[in-house]
Amino acid sequence: MDAIQEWLGTETGFQTAASLVKVLVIANSLLGVVALMTSIERRLSAIMQFRVGPNRVGPAGLFQPVADGIKFIWKQDIIPRDAYKPLFVLAPLMSLVPALVAFSAIPSGPTIEVFGHRVNLVINDWSAGILFVLAITSLGVYGIVMAGWASRSKYSLIGGLRSSAQMVSYELALGISLMGVLMVSGTLRPTEIVELKGGWVWNWNAFTGGWQLVGLLVFLVAMFAETNGLPFDMPEAESELVAGYHTEYSAMKFSMFFMAEYVNMITGAAMAVTLFLGGWQVGLPLEAWGISG
Repeated sequence: MDAIQEWLGTETGFQTAASLVKVLVIANSLLGVVALMTSIERRLSAIMQFRVGPNRVGPAGLFQPVADGIKFIWKQDIIPRDAYKPLFVLAPLMSLVPALVAFSAIPSGPTIEVFGHRVNLVINDWSAGILFVLAITSLGVYGIVMAGWASRSKYSLIGGLRSSAQMVSYELALGISLMGVLMVSGTLRPTEIVELKGGWVWNWNAFTGGWQLVGLLVFLVAMFAETNGLPFDMPEAESELVAGYHTEYSAMKFSMFFMAEYVNMITGAAMAVTLFLGGWQVGLPLEAWGISG
């Protein structure tokens, strides 16, 4: 115990422990928000379609995502007889893990002091953080292609090809929409972009020149397409492809594809706020947080 306390007293030990805490907090927060988003989306869809929606599990159906999670855990996990099992099992991980890892370069707040140590509220403050996020999120397409091919089903294969083609098509628009922000900021480090162009609302990148606002709109459209959101939900055209690339999946493997899609939505929203809308500063300058620029 004394050895652990002595190790935590060193700068290396403290920063390592702080990184582990940040990883746990970010990962659990993302998955918690995913559960909340599914509940809200189902209630809104029910309202638009003149249905009741989930309302039995907990007050106003708030515990329905918990019930769904328990169901996925205990549901029978079926693997098709002709499926290529190694890639069939690996595909959901290839979709979920990059979605979670991408958030590691997005800052959640300023540098704070904890027990005499300075801690950045970002897991990895890389100098090329924006490139890292773009690179790691693009890996998710491999999980979709692997799922379609490893299922050994023509419906899954067609769904995987359609989904991967759509994701790759909008990567170009997604990257070009960031060019203006990166040229104005002169850096690829997300924390520096927030510090340079954060603060009051009129200093945000979205409002410093009309073309940056256009870039924000293009970025949002590309992110909708990347995450298969309406009206870009063709990869999950249930009436045509029986839910597309994850036709043969069940139980937790299916839920991992589901979680990856929603985590990517959260990451895309966080990227838009970080690059175009002042990041974590929410319309207040650094001085308002007790930080010198």
